[in-house]
Amino acid sequence: MVPYGNLIYFLLLIILFIPIVLYGLKGKKIKTYSTIVGWILVLLIFKNDLNQLLFFICFTIFELLIVIFYKNYRKDKNSSMLFYTLIGLSILPLILTKIQPFILTHSILGFLGISYVTFKTVQILIEIRDGLIKELSIMEFLQFFLFFPAFTSGPIDRYRRFLNDYDHDYAPGEYKVLLLNGINLIFRGFLYKFILAYAINLYILSNVYLHEKLFILKLLYMYAYSFYLFFDFAGYSAFAIGVSYLLGIHTPQNFNRPFISRNIKDFWNRWHMTLSFWFRDYIYMRLVFLLRKKKIIQNRYTISYIAYFTLFFLMGLWHGLELHYIVYGIYHAALIIGYDLFERKIKSKKLIPRSKFTDILSIIVTFHFICFGFLIFSGTLFK
Repeated sequence: MVPYGNLIYFLLLIILFIPIVLYGLKGKKIKTYSTIVGWILVLLIFKNDLNQLLFFICFTIFELLIVIFYKNYRKDKNSSMLFYTLIGLSILPLILTKIQPFILTHSILGFLGISYVTFKTVQILIEIRDGLIKELSIMEFLQFFLFFPAFTSGPIDRYRRFLNDYDHDYAPGEYKVLLLNGINLIFRGFLYKFILAYAINLYILSNVYLHEKLFILKLLYMYAYSFYLFFDFAGYSAFAIGVSYLLGIHTPQNFNRPFISRNIKDFWNRWHMTLSFWFRDYIYMRLVFLLRKKKIIQNRYTISYIAYFTLFFLMGLWHGLELHYIVYGIYHAALIIGYDLFERKIKSKKLIPRSKFTDILSIIVTFHFICFGFLIFSGTLFK
């Protein structure tokens, strides 16, 4: 059963959430019941595929053992070799899942959401190493790892923020606000995903014949696909965040009007924000720190550009090993680096003063660069 995929799923949520909402309005959390409901809904994802279910169970145990082992080991020793080995082991199932289509004709590994839960393990390992996570129980790990509203496609939460919400008791009237905001987000999800995204796909994308190789058709597809991707994914995120609110968890927002971004950096602060910030904090910043610490390269801009390229190249690979995903990652790396060079030149020479006109022009130009990137991402650029 695909989460938020049809009305049956939402009817099931309504039935299962009645006790949670009623207790919440009384200012109480029923954590045991909420946990059982959440894990049942996670297991329902695998109801039609026993092989995936077995792989998911083995994967969860494997990731749990890695985290518990490292947490206990870190009490006495600090080993970079062990840390990087465990990071490699934690992402190994994801890597195997990504490469199996090129090796096997029949999928035997992976499941919907493996990327996002893998990020959770990596995040926890890094924060244990940094000393930010000092205590972690098996149940706390599983609560975070198997949190069902954002299990398959995010948003990507942070362990310590999640745990604070989970352990937090409601203040008077707090749950009523959460409930209303959650319902509002769920209705927004219906508007985005089941009305706007559905209509764009049905009336435009399904009727654009790209094999005719007309420029106007390619252009129409580019714009339509960009808005479809936004409404479909933002709709899913609204569902996930809204349902999280009903459980008392403030899952972070994932989108903030990305199509009014003034530049490509601004775009990545607005589009799939939890993924963008995750890559920024755990890949970009750490790679910059490592290169500066090792003094391999002296120029700070060169270091930044290497880190940007690595970040977006990995982000492309994360989406898939197909060529269009890799090109998409490299394209955004080039945009980020190019914009930084342009911005520094503009500031140093004071060539273009900022005004309302330049802001509008920046939004229009950025929008078109973004849409072209989504055309690359769609895999239809050369069809």
